Amino acid sequence: MGYFEEKLKNSEIGLSFDDVLLVPQYSDVKLEEVDTSTRLAPGLVLKIPIISSPMDTVTGEEMLLAVGRLGGLGVLPRNYPLEQAVQAIKRASEEGVPAAAAVGPFDDERVRRLLDAGAAMIVIDTAHGHSKNVIEATRRFTGYGAAVMAGNIVTGEAAEALISAGAASLRVGVGPGHACVTREVAGVGYPQLSAVAKVADIAAKYGVSVVADGGIEKPADIVKALAAGADAVMLGYLLAGTDEAPGPLVEVGGRLYKVYRGMGSRSALSSGSARYGEFKRAPEGVEGLVELRGPVSSVVEWLVNGLKQGMGYVGARNLEELRRKAVFVRLTHAGLKESGPRGLVEVRY
Repeated sequence: MGYFEEKLKNSEIGLSFDDVLLVPQYSDVKLEEVDTSTRLAPGLVLKIPIISSPMDTVTGEEMLLAVGRLGGLGVLPRNYPLEQAVQAIKRASEEGVPAAAAVGPFDDERVRRLLDAGAAMIVIDTAHGHSKNVIEATRRFTGYGAAVMAGNIVTGEAAEALISAGAASLRVGVGPGHACVTREVAGVGYPQLSAVAKVADIAAKYGVSVVADGGIEKPADIVKALAAGADAVMLGYLLAGTDEAPGPLVEVGGRLYKVYRGMGSRSALSSGSARYGEFKRAPEGVEGLVELRGPVSSVVEWLVNGLKQGMGYVGARNLEELRRKAVFVRLTHAGLKESGPRGLVEVRY
């Protein structure tokens, strides 16, 4: 067998959320006993493991404050005007609400200003975190006193490199986002659940947190991501249709929608997003509409209740127990098919 054929033969199989289920375990857990708190960095503990994505149609000041008040963490986009970002972070700090902001690998002055304003975490926002620029930026920003979330990555080798540079948290996901087409354009990525597990196995050795970023569609996906080693999930699509999201409101056929776009989309790139590189010619994101969902508090309540119910099935009172007790079963196509409503004329929840 030749070199290239051998490569294909030995390629790994990666799993994502709909490829597995969690096996129910013995439980004496009451839902009111379930603790969803999580440690993201030294001195930064969230009541719920939910982080808003630093996308300009997802997180503005209103979302930043709302998610923080609910017990999660909001992250302002890297193309958010600096003076406005500083003021938003200050308001959050004055309220005692944790808040974070995204930066590029060369945004040293922005980092200093955000830290002075009280940012709880600095997120280095790039599509390819296993790179010289991100590793060096992680080292520099950590030196300024920042708790750095670095990414995005999907391998254990990348995790080792960023942890060695001082990262407090690792952001996992290349291509799974609803408005991301990196896999279609560049042909790179890794199925999200397997990527989370790979990175988490390394991060756990060093006490570094892992954030699963992208591909979350429903509460079950959050349960699975956390069971596979993540400490929190980052949400874009699920929050983009909420009242607090800064995306423009659009009416189509009598129904209300909000604009949602990937930060690698043509429109985002033209608005100052450099997440996918300054000179990339082929956009790695798309723009579309998501149905208006109402207040973010309602969406978060739905997600957290689903998480607690999943933890109850596993017999887990906290996220550490969820990771330890969780047992996965892989699904066939037929197994996936029987996992949702079917054969009904009209489905109501």
